[in-house]
Amino acid sequence: MNLISAELLKLRTTALWWIFAIILVPLWGLALGFNWLSMNAALSMSEIDRETSGLGDVERLVSGLYTSGQFAGVLLVLLLSAILVTSEFFHLTATSTFLTTPRRERVIVAKMVVAVIIAVAVWLFTTVLNLALSPIVLGTMDQPAYLGESFVWQAIGLNGLAFVLWSLLGVGAGVLIRSQIGATITLSVVYVIGTQLLSIVFFVLDEYVWDGFMALRVLVPTFASDLLISGPQLEDDPARWVGGVILIGYAAIMSVIGTLVTKRRDIS
Repeated sequence: MNLISAELLKLRTTALWWIFAIILVPLWGLALGFNWLSMNAALSMSEIDRETSGLGDVERLVSGLYTSGQFAGVLLVLLLSAILVTSEFFHLTATSTFLTTPRRERVIVAKMVVAVIIAVAVWLFTTVLNLALSPIVLGTMDQPAYLGESFVWQAIGLNGLAFVLWSLLGVGAGVLIRSQIGATITLSVVYVIGTQLLSIVFFVLDEYVWDGFMALRVLVPTFASDLLISGPQLEDDPARWVGGVILIGYAAIMSVIGTLVTKRRDIS
């Protein structure tokens, strides 16, 4: 508990957390607007045209509306979780930290706990905004609020799980990369640009090599996260729980490797 309190103190005494919070708000607004436009366009189509265009059914669209800001929110949680570790090396406090607590795995576990707290806080923040504004958005399209539907609350709950798992991935990545600038750039590029490039790669492979490649895109963490929250998008997609298992696997592997690497590395 002392280690966790120390990590929370480090976080509170920097300007980083509120800078990320300021960035999150407009990104969330853009996501809500995009989901609004997507749902409005989908509702103007027939069910067959909607499926053909890839916009999905109403249930999926409503789930996306109530989890708006997930893509950007997860990225910020991922970066902030990595920075919890890399800041120790950036500010040259790693030596004193690990001398004070020689069992380095305890320090990493404390950082993981703080990262989870951050993830839950961001999830709660975006969820409150979505619960407040999504019914209004749905009302403009003559749609009910759907708050009595179980699929909405399932999507919101699984969205929270995705935030937590991504925070653990961030801590593990921070331990492995250690450079604050390197970790920030690497994770941002891989998360944003890598996702788009892999979408193209899987589409090309599915089109010209084997028509089952698109189903394998769930192995990419961002796609696994989307599957967990929103369910299958394509006919060949696996069940949504597969996305959760894959994310848990990535988080577990990164956490274990990160802890082991930290225990074996000499702090100079």
